Amino acid sequence: MVAGREVAISLDGVRDKNLMQLKKLNIALFPVRYNDKYYSDALASGEFTKLAYYSDICVGAIACRLEKKEGGAICVYIMTLGVLAPYRGLGIGTKLLNHVLDLCAKQNISEVYLHVQTNNEDAINFYKKFGFDITDTIKNYYTNITPPDCYVLTKFMPQPQPKN
Repeated sequence: MVAGREVAISLDGVRDKNLMQLKKLNIALFPVRYNDKYYSDALASGEFTKLAYYSDICVGAIACRLEKKEGGAICVYIMTLGVLAPYRGLGIGTKLLNHVLDLCAKQNISEVYLHVQTNNEDAINFYKKFGFDITDTIKNYYTNITPPDCYVLTKFMPQPQPKN
C-alpha cells in the first residue's frame, strides 16, 4: 500500500448473483453453518444486508432479518456481522453497523438486537460502543460450540417526537 493513499471501503447489496460471497465469508468467519432460511432472510432484508469491500476485495458483511413485533412495529435482528481478521480495526465493521443504524433511524425502526456468544468480549465491547446493552442471557443457545450461552444485545433507537 502506498503511504498516504486512501483505500476506499465500499458497501454493496447482496443479490442472488453475489450471495456466494456472503456464504464464503460466513464459512471463514463463524463457527456455525447457516441454513437456507438465513440466506433468504438476508436477501429479503434488502438494504439491511451488505457486503463490505476493501480495495475491491470482499472482506466483511452484515446480514439482518426484519421482524414484526407485537403491535406491528418492525425491529431489526442482526443475524451476523463479521470482518476477516486481517482487515479488522480499519473501520469496516463500524461502517457496516452504522449503515444499518442509519437505515433504522430513517425508517423509524425503534429496536435493533443480536445474539453474541458470552465469551466474545471483542464483539460485546464493539456493540457497547454503539449504545447496545446486554438485555438478556440465553442458556444453551448454541449447539456444538463452547460456551453454548449467548447474550442478547439490544439498542433502542431514539424516536422522533411528534411536533405539536
